[in-house]
Amino acid sequence: MPTYDYRCDNCKKEFEVFQSMLEDPLAICSDCQGTVRRLISRNVGIAFKGSGFYVTDSKSQSSSLSSSAAPSS
Repeated sequence: MPTYDYRCDNCKKEFEVFQSMLEDPLAICSDCQGTVRRLISRNVGIAFKGSGFYVTDSKSQSSSLSSSAAPSS
């Protein structure tokens, strides 16, 4: 489940809520009962799993061999 950032329009308090993607966004501040807005998150993490990623992973072997084996004029 993701963590969402919210900010209250009334008291300007910023807080994070751990909630399901299927849940409705929060609408009321728990401190002052003001209106809250969901913020665009700045804490997006990318997790690379596996043995590693290299520049050569996206290139096909045949294209690099054909370009190096081409006769020069």
